[in-house]
Amino acid sequence: MELSSEPAAAALEMPQSQKDDGPLVSDGDYESLPPHVSVATHMTAGAVAGILEHTVMYPVDSVKTRMQCLQPDPNAQYRSVYGALKRIIQTEGIFRPLRGLNITMMGAGPAHALYFACYERVKRSLSDVIQSGGNSHLANGLAGSVATVLHDAVMNPAEVVKQRMQMYNSPYRGLLDCVQTISRTEGMGAFYRSYSTQLTMNIPFQAVHFITYELMQEQLNPHRHYHPGSHILSGAAAGAISAAITTPLDVCKTLLNTQENVALHSMKISGHLTGMANTFRTVYRLGGMAAFFKGVQARIIYQMPSTAIAWSVYEFFKYFLTKQ
Repeated sequence: MELSSEPAAAALEMPQSQKDDGPLVSDGDYESLPPHVSVATHMTAGAVAGILEHTVMYPVDSVKTRMQCLQPDPNAQYRSVYGALKRIIQTEGIFRPLRGLNITMMGAGPAHALYFACYERVKRSLSDVIQSGGNSHLANGLAGSVATVLHDAVMNPAEVVKQRMQMYNSPYRGLLDCVQTISRTEGMGAFYRSYSTQLTMNIPFQAVHFITYELMQEQLNPHRHYHPGSHILSGAAAGAISAAITTPLDVCKTLLNTQENVALHSMKISGHLTGMANTFRTVYRLGGMAAFFKGVQARIIYQMPSTAIAWSVYEFFKYFLTKQ
C-alpha cells in the first residue's frame, strides 16, 4: 500500500458478517475468514498482496521519485511517465528502473503481514463496539489508521533506502553500501527522518482508501460475493483518489528521504533537512504550490493498478482459504 509509495499501499479486507446455515450466504460469505483461521493466515495473505502491490508497478514508482525532484539534473527532467521510462532504459540500462526493488520486497512482506494482523484485530474489536459486529465505515478507517502506524515503522527505513537508490546519479553501489553509508554519515535516525510525514500522509490515505473501497463495493457488489471485477475497479478507484489527495505530503516525504543536495544547497540549508514544517516551507520556496503536485501523474498511474492488484489478490486469498 505506497502502502509507498508507494503507496499504498495497501490492500485491506473490508466488512464482515456471519454465515447463514443454508447453502446461500448473506452479506459476504467470505468477507470474514472463519474464526479458526490463524493470524498467520491473515499475515500470509497480506504479505503476498503487499509484495505484489509494490513490485508489479515498481518502475513507475522509480519514475515518480525522479519526477518529484525539486531541482533535477537537466538529464533527469521528464514530461511524461512513458517518456521517462523510455529515456531511463535507453541511457541507464534496462534494469535501472528496478533499482531498489530488493529492499522494497524485503520491507513490504513483513510490513504488510503485521499490517493485516493488526488491522483484522482492531477492526473486529471496533466493529463490535460501534456496530455490534456489523460493518462500520468508522471502524474500517480507524483500524486502518492504527495498522498504518505499525506498517510504517517497518517500511520507513526501506523507503529511505529505496528512494536513495532510485535517484538519478545515485552514488550507492548497492543495497548494503547504501545502508552502511547512510548509517555512517547521517546516523540511524536518518532512516526515520520522514516517519512523521509518512504517517501524516498514510493515515488520511488509508482512511480515504478504505472508505472509497467500501462505498464502491456497496454499489458494485452489495451482496459481498467474491467478484474479481468489482474488487479491481473498487481498488483502482480507491487508490487513485487517495493518491491524488495525499501527493503534497508524498513530495515532502521524498525530499526528507532523499535529502536532495542541489535543492538544499540552493536554499543554503547546511546539514540535513528535518521536520515536516521545515520541509513544507522548503518545497514552497523552491517551486510554489505547483511543487506540491510534482509527480502526481506518476503517483496515480502507480497507485491505481497497485491497489487493484493488492485488493484482488487479498480477496482471492480470503475466498480460497474460506473454501478450504
